[in-house]
Amino acid sequence: MKLSILGCHSATPRTNTNPTAQVLEIRNHMFLIDCGEGTQVELRRHKIKFVRIKHIFISHMHGDHYFGLVGLISTFRLLTREADLHIYCPKGLKEVITLQMKLADSWTNYKLIFHELDSNTSELIFEDDKVEVYTIPLDHRVYTNGFMFKEKDRDRKLDMNAILNRDIDVAYYRKLKQGFDIVDNKGELVENHSVTKPGRKPKSYAFCSDTAYNETIVPIIKGVDVLYHESTFLEQHKHLAEPTKHSTAIQAAEIAKRAEIGTLILGHYSTRYNDLECFRTEAQTIFDNVELAEDGKLFEF
Repeated sequence: MKLSILGCHSATPRTNTNPTAQVLEIRNHMFLIDCGEGTQVELRRHKIKFVRIKHIFISHMHGDHYFGLVGLISTFRLLTREADLHIYCPKGLKEVITLQMKLADSWTNYKLIFHELDSNTSELIFEDDKVEVYTIPLDHRVYTNGFMFKEKDRDRKLDMNAILNRDIDVAYYRKLKQGFDIVDNKGELVENHSVTKPGRKPKSYAFCSDTAYNETIVPIIKGVDVLYHESTFLEQHKHLAEPTKHSTAIQAAEIAKRAEIGTLILGHYSTRYNDLECFRTEAQTIFDNVELAEDGKLFEF
């Protein structure tokens, strides 16, 4: 599982900071999460192949989280994209994007599929044989979701010594990896657990975009391996968090601790701060395993 941070700051872009956008690579998927202004430039800069992006998840309709989307859609068109593009987003974004395309007479030459969201409870919005994606309802000034990405169970590993001792035909190896019991060449039942070992533990990632401190998300994200949680403010500006519906680094750490997650990544910093290490320092008073998002940073888990 790889996470590329393309932008992790709030509000207006600057020459050295970008608004929210990141790419999660998990089980051969490349998911784009939020698409702030300048996202396609950062995709180029970090040599992320446009063609691999088939699913885009937009948390909410504040510009620093989606103003780069119509530009990216347009570039896909110029590159003669053929693959379908799925966009999971708040209700209303389809109208915004299609109006821009209509007025510019720039309809896509590929299928653009919007999955508009309006539920206030967590729901499954994407699933295939490898990954599930759920919404995480958040508390912000407009309708907002985070997203939780979960690997499905991986194939079991073959215990070749045990398999050879049981005289099992190679034609059954795939069934064993899938967890089935089989019959050996002697006609005897072979219980799966006796000749296989558990596969690699499935990984999970939760992205919590703009939100006030919100304990209701804890059961949804309980035990995830990695949590990205917005931390717009330090404690000295905690008084700004409630009216703007944002969180502090310490509040993000409280969520991480309550949810018993593995690693906390902080991001969405207010541009008023020059030293990001202060965010880690404050969060670590509550939760130990803290990382800082930085534009261009790659995390591998």
